[in-house]
Order: sequence, then C-alpha cells, then structure tokens
Amino acid sequence: MLRYLTVFLFCLAFAFFPSALHAQQASEAGPFDFLIPEPERRTSLAPENPEPLSRQFRALQLGMSLDSLKSALESDQLFRFRGDRDVSFLPIREETLVETTGLSFIRRAHFQLTNEAVYIMSFSLDSRLIDHYSVFTTFVRRYGEPLTLSPREAVWETDEIRVSIERPLTVKYIDTVVFNRLTEESGANESREMLQREEFLADF
Repeated sequence: MLRYLTVFLFCLAFAFFPSALHAQQASEAGPFDFLIPEPERRTSLAPENPEPLSRQFRALQLGMSLDSLKSALESDQLFRFRGDRDVSFLPIREETLVETTGLSFIRRAHFQLTNEAVYIMSFSLDSRLIDHYSVFTTFVRRYGEPLTLSPREAVWETDEIRVSIERPLTVKYIDTVVFNRLTEESGANESREMLQREEFLADF
C-alpha cells in the first residue's frame, strides 16, 4: 500500500511541476531571457517621451554651408581637418564632398553637400574605443526604439531626417527631404537619357 501511495504522490508532483514552473516564468524574468528570439524581446531603455530626432552632432549639422562646415571642423579637436585639401567637387553629380580623418573615437567623417548645403553626414567610429551596443543604447535612451532594426542597421526616421547606426560602426545623418528630391531628379534624368538613346537608335 505504501508503494502505491508513493507512486501516486510522485505522479501528482510531476503533473504539478510544469504548470508551477510556467507560472513562475510568466511572472518574472528568468536567467535565460537571452534565448528568447530577438523580435519577441523588448528593451526597457526607451523613454516614455523620447526626444525629437537630432540633425546635429556637436557643432556639425545638416543644412550648414560649406564655409560653416570647414570652420566647425577646424575648431573641433575630434577631427584632423586639413582645409581645402579635404574638400573635393564631384562635377557629374554637382556635389561637394568633404572627407576627413578623426581623432579618438572617430576614424573618418564624410560630408556630402548639394547647393552648398550639407545633406549627408557620416561618422565611422573606432570600434576599439567604442562599441556598437553603447552607441545603440544611447540612441534608444534618447530617441526611443528604432523604426527598423536588422543585423545590418538600426534606423530612426521622420519626414525630414534619417539617422542610422550601420555595422560595423558608422553613424549616418541624412536630410531625407533633400535626398528624396535628388533621387527623384536622378530618376528623371535617367529616364530622359534613356529616351534620347532610344530616339537615336530609331534614326538607323
């Protein structure tokens, strides 16, 4: 009789244990949360009222003129700006490109200008001194969760600006209004060139 009672209690405990374990896991975070697939995890770093997305890094900002950009780079100790030697003009696209090396946390920086105004800023960071997670969590604490997140990049975006953290470690600011306009103009020019090509071939 004692043997049957022991078997019964064992079976009862075995049936009760999974449900109790499930209830405990549902009520509190366990030590194996890292096993949860990434899309199902939620970070607690995002603020309830995130800040507006910034167009600016230090004294550098989208929309500034070439002279203002050169002045800001010359006065910022994070950059090794060499003046006009780091400035080039792209005649085909009618754009100005400023490319300079950085010091400390920044390896290189690129600025693209059209109509004498900056519309893209790109900063390649030194992953030996700063890590991707630190940059990402800083953005989340300020601006909330990214609009899109993939193994390649995290993107925050509004109607006027797009900020991304690209792997291995590049932070990029884009004026989306200017960028979209240039993209549309480029598509129109390509269509026009294609039409001219077809008209030329039709003459044979």
